[in-house]
Amino acid sequence: MDVRPNSTIYINNLNEKVKKEELKKSLYAIFSQFGQILDIVALKTLKMRGQAFVIFKEVTSATNALRGMQGFPFYDKPMRIQYAKTDSDVIAKMKGTFTERPAKPKPEGEPKKKKKKESKQQVVVPGSFGGPAAYGYPAVGGAGVPEQPPNQILFLTNLPEETNEMMLSMLFTQFPGFKEVRLVPGRHDIAFVEFENEVQSAGARESLQGFKITPTHAMKISFAKK
Repeated sequence: MDVRPNSTIYINNLNEKVKKEELKKSLYAIFSQFGQILDIVALKTLKMRGQAFVIFKEVTSATNALRGMQGFPFYDKPMRIQYAKTDSDVIAKMKGTFTERPAKPKPEGEPKKKKKKESKQQVVVPGSFGGPAAYGYPAVGGAGVPEQPPNQILFLTNLPEETNEMMLSMLFTQFPGFKEVRLVPGRHDIAFVEFENEVQSAGARESLQGFKITPTHAMKISFAKK
């Protein structure tokens, strides 16, 4: 089935056990690297379970996302991605704003930005490196940490409240040498990411420095204290 490239991608084979809000946040985290996202539509109806639409502003962003993330293991299942068929119709019908004009979808409000205050249980991955104290994570705040010499462990600060281990893994797993993410119990705003060596960690640091996990939180990355 030939579908013309457009700014919306259709993803299926998603893990059906993941909650809708978490799914949308994780999709935003991994796809925003390809360009500006206008909206993400994920419905939990029986018919639409395990599927989602990501609406980009530009067609090139959608194309790069489709090529770059095809078959990517997302919540333990490889994503299947294609261009949405006449995206505006599909999206508009689902959102109840269908019009006869099969043009680009309008960026009408972004429901994903609704702040849901839910105290999420932080998942801590059993790590091969010690607790945060061993890496000099400050007892209060993440600011004012002196620059450390390069090493294989990165220290992330200014993370939004909804950050989870899966989101960070998705971001960093695209870089060679990625080993694991370590969250800090009781602190949602900081995390550690370990690589095989300092060259690989430096490459990831350079690429993701200032990356916005949400529109208001630009991630700060430094080397962890040894």
